[in-house]
Amino acid sequence: MMREIVLDTETTGTEATKGDRVIEIGGVELLNHFPTGRSYHVYINPQRAVSAGALAVHGLSDEFLADKPVFAAIVEEFLAFVGDARLVIHNAAFDIGFLNEEFRRTGHPFIGMERVVDTLALARRKHPGAPNNLDALCSRYGIDNSRRTKHGALLDAEILAEVYIELIGGKQPDLGLSLGPTLSGPQLGAEAPVRQRRTGPAQTRLTDAERERHEAFVLKLGPQAIWRDYIKVEETQASSAPAA
Repeated sequence: MMREIVLDTETTGTEATKGDRVIEIGGVELLNHFPTGRSYHVYINPQRAVSAGALAVHGLSDEFLADKPVFAAIVEEFLAFVGDARLVIHNAAFDIGFLNEEFRRTGHPFIGMERVVDTLALARRKHPGAPNNLDALCSRYGIDNSRRTKHGALLDAEILAEVYIELIGGKQPDLGLSLGPTLSGPQLGAEAPVRQRRTGPAQTRLTDAERERHEAFVLKLGPQAIWRDYIKVEETQASSAPAA
Protein backbone atom coordinates (compact mmCIF):
# COMPACT_ATOMS: atom_id res chain seq x y z
CA MET A 1 0.00 0.00 0.00
CA MET A 2 1.44 3.37 -1.03
CA ARG A 3 1.33 6.17 1.53
CA GLU A 4 1.65 9.80 0.47
CA ILE A 5 1.45 13.09 2.34
CA VAL A 6 0.13 16.09 0.42
CA LEU A 7 1.94 19.01 2.04
CA ASP A 8 1.85 22.79 2.09
CA THR A 9 3.61 25.48 4.14
CA GLU A 10 3.23 29.19 4.78
CA THR A 11 6.26 31.34 5.54
CA THR A 12 7.40 34.77 6.71
CA GLY A 13 8.68 35.62 3.23
CA THR A 14 10.24 34.10 0.14
CA GLU A 15 13.95 33.79 1.04
CA ALA A 16 14.64 30.66 3.08
CA THR A 17 18.42 31.09 2.89
CA LYS A 18 18.17 34.71 4.06
CA GLY A 19 16.35 34.02 7.30
CA ASP A 20 12.69 33.68 6.38
CA ARG A 21 10.96 30.94 8.37
CA VAL A 22 8.10 28.45 8.22
CA ILE A 23 5.01 29.62 10.13
CA GLU A 24 2.38 27.04 9.16
CA ILE A 25 2.39 23.43 7.98
CA GLY A 26 -0.59 21.49 6.70
CA GLY A 27 -0.66 17.94 5.41
CA VAL A 28 -3.21 15.29 4.47
CA GLU A 29 -2.60 11.56 4.17
CA LEU A 30 -3.36 9.51 1.06
CA LEU A 31 -3.27 5.72 0.79
CA ASN A 32 -3.20 4.53 -2.81
CA HIS A 33 -4.26 8.04 -3.84
CA PHE A 34 -7.30 8.02 -1.55
CA PRO A 35 -7.63 10.49 1.38
CA THR A 36 -7.77 8.66 4.70
CA GLY A 37 -9.09 11.57 6.76
CA ARG A 38 -5.81 11.86 8.73
CA SER A 39 -4.24 15.28 8.65
CA TYR A 40 -1.55 17.37 10.34
CA HIS A 41 -1.75 21.10 11.00
CA VAL A 42 0.33 23.47 13.11
CA TYR A 43 1.12 27.17 13.40
CA ILE A 44 4.71 28.04 14.30
CA ASN A 45 6.36 31.02 15.98
CA PRO A 46 9.11 32.03 13.49
CA GLN A 47 10.94 34.21 16.01
CA ARG A 48 11.10 36.95 13.40
CA ALA A 49 8.67 39.36 11.74
CA VAL A 50 6.33 38.35 8.95
CA SER A 51 6.92 40.44 5.81
CA ALA A 52 4.14 42.69 4.52
CA GLY A 53 3.99 40.73 1.28
CA ALA A 54 3.60 37.40 3.04
CA LEU A 55 1.01 38.81 5.43
CA ALA A 56 -1.09 39.89 2.45
CA VAL A 57 -1.00 36.31 1.13
CA HIS A 58 -1.84 34.32 4.25
CA GLY A 59 -3.01 36.82 6.87
CA LEU A 60 -0.94 35.34 9.73
CA SER A 61 0.30 38.24 11.83
CA ASP A 62 3.21 38.52 14.25
CA GLU A 63 0.71 38.95 17.09
CA PHE A 64 -1.14 35.74 16.19
CA LEU A 65 2.07 33.72 15.91
CA ALA A 66 3.69 35.08 19.08
CA ASP A 67 2.32 32.36 21.41
CA LYS A 68 2.71 29.45 18.98
CA PRO A 69 5.41 26.78 19.43
CA VAL A 70 8.77 27.18 17.71
CA PHE A 71 9.77 24.72 14.98
CA ALA A 72 12.09 22.77 17.29
CA ALA A 73 9.13 22.03 19.55
CA ILE A 74 7.02 20.47 16.79
CA VAL A 75 9.64 18.87 14.55
CA GLU A 76 9.44 15.36 16.05
CA GLU A 77 5.64 15.33 15.86
CA PHE A 78 5.78 16.50 12.25
CA LEU A 79 8.37 13.91 11.24
CA ALA A 80 6.37 11.17 12.97
CA PHE A 81 3.31 12.11 10.90
CA VAL A 82 5.27 12.22 7.65
CA GLY A 83 7.23 9.03 8.31
CA ASP A 84 8.74 7.63 5.12
CA ALA A 85 5.80 8.65 2.92
CA ARG A 86 6.20 10.17 -0.49
CA LEU A 87 5.56 13.93 -0.33
CA VAL A 88 3.24 15.64 -2.82
CA ILE A 89 3.86 19.40 -3.00
CA HIS A 90 3.02 22.19 -5.47
CA ASN A 91 6.21 24.04 -6.43
CA ALA A 92 8.08 21.63 -4.19
CA ALA A 93 11.48 23.35 -4.30
CA PHE A 94 10.04 26.28 -2.33
CA ASP A 95 8.54 24.25 0.52
CA ILE A 96 11.38 21.72 0.70
CA GLY A 97 13.91 24.55 0.72
CA PHE A 98 12.20 26.11 3.74
CA LEU A 99 11.75 22.82 5.58
CA ASN A 100 15.37 21.84 5.03
CA GLU A 101 16.52 25.19 6.42
CA GLU A 102 14.44 24.45 9.52
CA PHE A 103 15.94 20.94 9.73
CA ARG A 104 19.41 22.46 9.44
CA ARG A 105 18.69 24.57 12.51
CA THR A 106 17.41 21.57 14.50
CA GLY A 107 20.08 19.13 13.30
CA HIS A 108 17.70 16.79 11.47
CA PRO A 109 18.40 15.16 8.09
CA PHE A 110 17.24 17.00 5.00
CA ILE A 111 14.35 15.84 2.82
CA GLY A 112 15.66 14.71 -0.56
CA MET A 113 13.82 15.66 -3.72
CA GLU A 114 13.86 12.01 -4.80
CA ARG A 115 10.96 11.34 -2.43
CA VAL A 116 8.89 14.30 -3.65
CA VAL A 117 6.24 14.59 -6.37
CA ASP A 118 6.11 18.19 -7.59
CA THR A 119 2.57 18.77 -8.85
CA LEU A 120 3.63 22.00 -10.55
CA ALA A 121 6.11 20.10 -12.73
CA LEU A 122 3.49 17.41 -13.29
CA ALA A 123 0.92 20.00 -14.37
CA ARG A 124 3.38 21.72 -16.71
CA ARG A 125 4.07 18.40 -18.45
CA LYS A 126 0.38 17.61 -18.76
CA HIS A 127 -0.78 21.14 -19.70
CA PRO A 128 2.19 22.85 -21.38
CA GLY A 129 1.76 26.56 -21.91
CA ALA A 130 -1.33 26.81 -19.70
CA PRO A 131 -1.59 28.46 -16.26
CA ASN A 132 -0.76 25.84 -13.65
CA ASN A 133 -1.11 27.59 -10.32
CA LEU A 134 -3.45 25.95 -7.83
CA ASP A 135 -6.43 28.18 -8.62
CA ALA A 136 -6.06 27.56 -12.37
CA LEU A 137 -5.89 23.80 -11.82
CA CYS A 138 -9.00 23.90 -9.64
CA SER A 139 -10.85 25.69 -12.43
CA ARG A 140 -9.60 23.20 -15.02
CA TYR A 141 -10.70 20.17 -13.02
CA GLY A 142 -13.94 21.53 -11.56
CA ILE A 143 -12.68 21.57 -7.97
CA ASP A 144 -14.40 24.00 -5.61
CA ASN A 145 -11.90 26.47 -4.15
CA SER A 146 -14.34 29.27 -3.44
CA ARG A 147 -13.29 29.45 0.21
CA ARG A 148 -9.64 30.07 -0.69
CA THR A 149 -9.73 33.83 -0.13
CA LYS A 150 -6.38 33.58 1.67
CA HIS A 151 -3.67 30.95 1.51
CA GLY A 152 -3.82 28.45 4.37
CA ALA A 153 -1.58 25.39 4.61
CA LEU A 154 -4.20 22.79 5.55
CA LEU A 155 -6.87 24.05 3.17
CA ASP A 156 -4.34 24.26 0.33
CA ALA A 157 -3.12 20.73 1.08
CA GLU A 158 -6.70 19.45 0.92
CA ILE A 159 -7.32 21.18 -2.39
CA LEU A 160 -3.97 20.01 -3.76
CA ALA A 161 -4.85 16.40 -2.89
CA GLU A 162 -7.88 16.66 -5.18
CA VAL A 163 -5.83 18.33 -7.92
CA TYR A 164 -3.13 15.66 -7.65
CA ILE A 165 -5.63 12.82 -8.09
CA GLU A 166 -6.94 14.54 -11.23
CA LEU A 167 -3.42 15.13 -12.56
CA ILE A 168 -2.60 11.43 -12.38
CA GLY A 169 -5.79 10.55 -14.21
CA GLY A 170 -8.46 10.51 -11.53
CA LYS A 171 -7.41 7.06 -10.36
CA GLN A 172 -9.42 5.40 -7.60
CA PRO A 173 -8.12 2.83 -5.11
CA ASP A 174 -10.76 0.26 -6.01
CA LEU A 175 -9.26 0.05 -9.51
CA GLY A 176 -6.00 -1.24 -8.06
CA LEU A 177 -3.93 1.42 -9.83
CA SER A 178 -0.67 2.85 -8.51
CA LEU A 179 2.07 5.15 -9.66
CA GLY A 180 4.66 2.55 -8.76
CA PRO A 181 8.06 3.18 -7.16
CA THR A 182 9.37 5.93 -9.45
CA LEU A 183 8.52 9.60 -9.19
CA SER A 184 8.97 10.51 -12.84
CA GLY A 185 8.39 9.05 -16.28
CA PRO A 186 5.44 8.36 -18.53
CA GLN A 187 3.22 6.82 -15.88
CA LEU A 188 2.84 10.17 -14.05
CA GLY A 189 1.09 11.74 -17.01
CA ALA A 190 -0.64 8.60 -18.25
CA GLU A 191 -4.37 8.84 -18.73
CA ALA A 192 -6.53 6.41 -16.81
CA PRO A 193 -9.94 5.17 -18.06
CA VAL A 194 -12.41 8.04 -18.08
CA ARG A 195 -14.61 8.28 -15.01
CA GLN A 196 -17.63 10.41 -14.36
CA ARG A 197 -16.70 14.01 -13.56
CA ARG A 198 -17.69 15.29 -10.16
CA THR A 199 -20.42 17.89 -10.61
CA GLY A 200 -21.05 18.98 -7.02
CA PRO A 201 -18.77 21.00 -4.73
CA ALA A 202 -15.76 19.28 -3.25
CA GLN A 203 -16.40 17.83 0.18
CA THR A 204 -14.15 19.13 2.93
CA ARG A 205 -12.13 16.62 4.92
CA LEU A 206 -11.58 18.90 7.90
CA THR A 207 -12.72 17.38 11.18
CA ASP A 208 -15.17 19.24 13.41
CA ALA A 209 -12.37 19.91 15.91
CA GLU A 210 -10.11 21.37 13.20
CA ARG A 211 -12.93 23.57 11.93
CA GLU A 212 -13.70 24.83 15.45
CA ARG A 213 -10.02 25.69 16.04
CA HIS A 214 -9.93 27.63 12.78
CA GLU A 215 -13.14 29.52 13.60
CA ALA A 216 -11.71 30.43 17.01
CA PHE A 217 -8.54 31.73 15.31
CA VAL A 218 -10.61 33.85 12.90
CA LEU A 219 -12.66 35.38 15.70
CA LYS A 220 -9.44 36.50 17.42
CA LEU A 221 -8.45 38.46 14.30
CA GLY A 222 -11.29 40.94 14.78
CA PRO A 223 -14.30 42.07 12.74
CA GLN A 224 -12.31 43.28 9.69
CA ALA A 225 -10.47 40.00 9.07
CA ILE A 226 -10.89 38.70 5.53
CA TRP A 227 -10.94 35.15 6.92
CA ARG A 228 -14.46 35.96 8.24
CA ASP A 229 -15.67 35.72 4.64
CA TYR A 230 -14.09 32.29 4.34
CA ILE A 231 -15.90 30.67 7.27
CA LYS A 232 -18.88 33.07 7.14
CA VAL A 233 -18.83 33.89 10.82
CA GLU A 234 -22.22 35.06 12.09
CA GLU A 235 -22.38 38.62 13.38
CA THR A 236 -23.69 37.38 16.71
CA GLN A 237 -20.57 35.30 17.17
CA ALA A 238 -18.25 38.08 16.05
CA SER A 239 -19.76 40.58 18.44
CA SER A 240 -18.84 38.39 21.39
CA ALA A 241 -15.32 37.63 20.17
CA PRO A 242 -12.37 39.09 22.10
CA ALA A 243 -10.52 41.97 20.50
CA ALA A 244 -7.49 41.05 18.39
